[in-house]
Amino acid sequence: MKRERYLQKIRPYYNVDLIKVLTGVRRCGKSILLEQIEEEFVLNGFDKTHIIRINFEDLQFEKIRTAEKLNSYITKQIKDKDKYLIFLDEIQHVRSFEKVLASLRVTINCDIFITGSNSKLLSGKMATLLVGRCVEFRIMPFSFAESYEYIKVIGKNQTPDEFIIDYINWGGFPLRFSFSKESDIKRYLEQTYVGILDKDIITDRSKINRQNFEKIAGYIMANAGKEFSSKNKEN
Repeated sequence: MKRERYLQKIRPYYNVDLIKVLTGVRRCGKSILLEQIEEEFVLNGFDKTHIIRINFEDLQFEKIRTAEKLNSYITKQIKDKDKYLIFLDEIQHVRSFEKVLASLRVTINCDIFITGSNSKLLSGKMATLLVGRCVEFRIMPFSFAESYEYIKVIGKNQTPDEFIIDYINWGGFPLRFSFSKESDIKRYLEQTYVGILDKDIITDRSKINRQNFEKIAGYIMANAGKEFSSKNKEN
């Protein structure tokens, strides 16, 4: 299912000399959206041999974890002066990746698209090095409209009124629609939540206390829609 809501926002930046950055929580559909962007270029006649795509969660790219190795891998793929499309999925796994992006942008005829799940992707050094050189698109899980469109695509027969209860209970993470039993959906969402905590929030480099974070997160989710002051929760 094409995510036209986001493609319409991104298309005006095709062939524009800015790095396109797709950010969002894990499993919200960034990788599929990246594939759809690539497909549109190919359908419009772009040379497939001039497309470089790396998913840093794919084991075959596990050894590319530094700026030097990433730069070396990409530059070895460049065979001529024609334009290249570079797609880098979950780039936060590469240390100092922002240096590579800044270098590629000025040394190679290319259009760069990246995705990242880390909330700090566009902060700190990257923001400094790439200020004015990138544009960010924040990607969310399926909206209600997208979710309803998707269940129609996969053959589920529900009215919008019937489906809205399901959506309120379980949300719009795309892969959760692969399960029909509530116990399976709940297990998938719980494991996704833990994965987000471990890989993007409470990492080796962060100073976040897991117990405190989970207490605060639990309170916020249990009181969704209610007003509260963060100052009252400091203790």
